[in-house]
Amino acid sequence: MSKTASVALAPSASLFARLLASIDRFLMASAQVSNRNGDLPRFGL
Repeated sequence: MSKTASVALAPSASLFARLLASIDRFLMASAQVSNRNGDLPRFGL
């Protein structure tokens, strides 16, 4: 048995990318609702 251990961790970039994708989906849905109501969409958080 070796004395070293390896731990498989998910890369942080994929987690960050998933977070940005979910924020993007939320902002796009908000912009679509605003567009449907005839308002100007509010960009940003």
